Amino acid sequence: MALKNEIRLRWLVLGSFISSLGTSFIWPLTTIYLHNQLHQSLTTIGVVLLMYSGMNVVGSYLGGMLFDAADPRKLIIGGLIIDILAMASLIVWNSWPIYPILLAVVGFFNGWLTTLINSLGTLIRSVDGRYVFNMIYFASNLGIVLGTSVVGFIYRGNVAPLFALTATLYLAYLFVAFKHFRVVRLAKGFRQQKSTETVTIPKPNLTIMLTFFISLAIVWIMYEQWVSNMSVYVTDTGVSMAKYSLLWTMNAGLIAIIQVVMSKMTRFLKNPYYQIYVGILFCAGSFFVLIFAHSYSAFVVAMIILTVGEATAFPTVPAVVNMLSPQSVKGKYQGLTNAFSSVGKALGPLFGGLIIEGASYKILFIVCASSIVAVDIIIITVVGWKKKHLTIY
Repeated sequence: MALKNEIRLRWLVLGSFISSLGTSFIWPLTTIYLHNQLHQSLTTIGVVLLMYSGMNVVGSYLGGMLFDAADPRKLIIGGLIIDILAMASLIVWNSWPIYPILLAVVGFFNGWLTTLINSLGTLIRSVDGRYVFNMIYFASNLGIVLGTSVVGFIYRGNVAPLFALTATLYLAYLFVAFKHFRVVRLAKGFRQQKSTETVTIPKPNLTIMLTFFISLAIVWIMYEQWVSNMSVYVTDTGVSMAKYSLLWTMNAGLIAIIQVVMSKMTRFLKNPYYQIYVGILFCAGSFFVLIFAHSYSAFVVAMIILTVGEATAFPTVPAVVNMLSPQSVKGKYQGLTNAFSSVGKALGPLFGGLIIEGASYKILFIVCASSIVAVDIIIITVVGWKKKHLTIY
């Protein structure tokens, strides 16, 4: 049945921005707070972070599953209310062991909300799907960069102000969701019929989507080296922490420029798979540069290459998954897209740490570059094999 109305893209973009901005006030300082203020070991901290990421994966998957069966506006509002309550509790109760427990609740609903935003993006038909996901991705990254750039000025050993600020931001998000996330997707009769029928997805579609899910997890494992272990490597070469942070400021600026360019080029780029092929290859290229990088200028070049890759490939994957999944299960597969990405982000720091301790940074960069190239080859092969038999929704 045709949509009676659709959410305006600007409200989804605003929701994505507020969510990532709020999260970026909490996540970067978790390790520092647990170690310096709560006096926990690095092993314990690793378990806490893994628990947060694991709950994020579960929230992503369940949010997507429920999106297909329930009112997405109510799901988002409910998730926001519980998230706000958890953050408000952390303003007062932020000692051990209540802190990691409440943090896991926040992780669950952050995954829940991210998936629901992407799933709502699948309902927008007035503009190209790639443009929708490009803008959501851009807003999310902008929030992260702005949040991480100011959090150091706010944090003074006490996380209560950060959770108060994040809870306030989520209250604004709640207002946006309550007022603007209204959409009529399905007639009541169609909902009832859908709930009693099993949706069968063509095997070629399922094969390509599964390939993308696994590939996303692998590429994110490698990408996370930039976020985690690279800070130590870069500063060990004599580069200041301020200059390392500047790399991520540059990353955000380039993403903004690339998204503007990509939004203009979408109508000319008829095959979205090419964007994924090229983007993933660029991600591999950044690690090839790192193998020989010994100066700040080389790190800048590697970051530029990485940014072109992520801005080209990452937003295109959920757009392709949207294209390959039936309307009645779009939420489920957007949830899986986010869940596999979260798995990669969770495993990345541990993966890199093990290779660095067992071998060296150079070996890590070689493994990352080779793995990403292998992923790209597999994607190109699978898509070429199944593309002619795809069903487009």
